[in-house]
Amino acid sequence: MDAASGVTKPETAPGNSAAFSADSLAKLSALMRKHRIPAGGHVFWEGEPAEYWYYLEHGHVKGMKTSAEGKEFTMYRYKQGDFFGQLGFDGEPSQSFSAVAQTDCVISFIPRGELEFALWRFGGLALECIGWMSQMNRHTQTKLRDLMLYGKPGALCSTLIRMANTYGMPVDDGILITQRITNSELAETIGAARESVNRLLADYRRAGALSMRQGHIVVHDLEQLMQHCRCEGCPKEICRM
Repeated sequence: MDAASGVTKPETAPGNSAAFSADSLAKLSALMRKHRIPAGGHVFWEGEPAEYWYYLEHGHVKGMKTSAEGKEFTMYRYKQGDFFGQLGFDGEPSQSFSAVAQTDCVISFIPRGELEFALWRFGGLALECIGWMSQMNRHTQTKLRDLMLYGKPGALCSTLIRMANTYGMPVDDGILITQRITNSELAETIGAARESVNRLLADYRRAGALSMRQGHIVVHDLEQLMQHCRCEGCPKEICRM
């Protein structure tokens, strides 16, 4: 429950750990060590060796990418039940983005060597891990598709749909996005200026597609947003933050 707004906070998209069976999750859980990260702390930095694979037990983490000019982009947003981090077994992989705790977090990590041994030992776990990697690649590809093919308006509409899938709660007049997000954070997510996001959101409000309610976005016309980004109807495990 959000004390400020009185809004219960369900998270409607399943965590990406849903790609694994209960038996595989039990095997992975046996390898995990828990660690607490305070809000604002880094879980890992872009470019550092990928020595661990991470599982978010509690809290929220965002994956940040930094451009050559020093500008930061939010690539991913992780929630309870998500695995994250670079998972590669060729040579010495490094993290392709930085992970920052948005809230106080409890994070479990699995050493890479122990994970590799478990994948060698358990064929079913290895196949499910390949499926997880495929799902994450598709997730990234759809985000890049929306930005490259449909520009900032399409990327913003796609982000709003993803937020509705991940943090949405049905209300009488639409879908209330229970996770607060600022216009600056939306701008970081789609690589746009905050002023551009302000203008686009104002356009969508005038068109009746959305409104603001106590600091939360309410989507009234999801179909209108889907038309802007030519939504292909991806499942929620793909169309999520």
